[in-house]
Amino acid sequence: MIVEILLIAVSVSMDAFAVSIGKGLTVKHVNGRQRASVGLWFGGFQALFPLLGYFAASTFSKYVTAVDHWIIFALLALIGGNMIREAVLEDEENEHETAAFDWRHMLPLAIATSIDAFAVGVSFAFMPINIVFAIVVIGVTTGLFSAVGLSIGNVFGSRWQKPAQVAGGLVLILIGLKVLLEHLGMLPW
Repeated sequence: MIVEILLIAVSVSMDAFAVSIGKGLTVKHVNGRQRASVGLWFGGFQALFPLLGYFAASTFSKYVTAVDHWIIFALLALIGGNMIREAVLEDEENEHETAAFDWRHMLPLAIATSIDAFAVGVSFAFMPINIVFAIVVIGVTTGLFSAVGLSIGNVFGSRWQKPAQVAGGLVLILIGLKVLLEHLGMLPW
């Protein structure tokens, strides 16, 4: 389960990574304070939203345990498919990015990139998982990826943005498929 949590953490951090690359494109020189800012904003919200999703779904988990594997598969497939779609179709998102790192610019970005993490948290409610460990891994991973993404965007431009989002989407879809096939008895636990 540790490997799956790490793969999920990397996957859900790809939106924040892509947005950080976009922010890096707007900054003349990246400094440690800016890296810390994107890391804390994106990592913090990516840790908060799965926790919120987990608690929201935990309330109802006893009513849907017979179909929980289908819920996990559907959520992860939708999130992954959406990440791939955004990577392929939405270039104008980064064209409107500004160099500002204040709360008025960072809060909406942090929330927008964390919506998928809420759905992942919902799927966590149906899995035998240590939620504290999972949210710490997701938050730290996203924080690190965001800080690195800011620097990559500043140095290399948007070359890695789309491949990172597509890879993250594919990993989420594959994890959802694995969970589904395990519950249907097609793969060993």
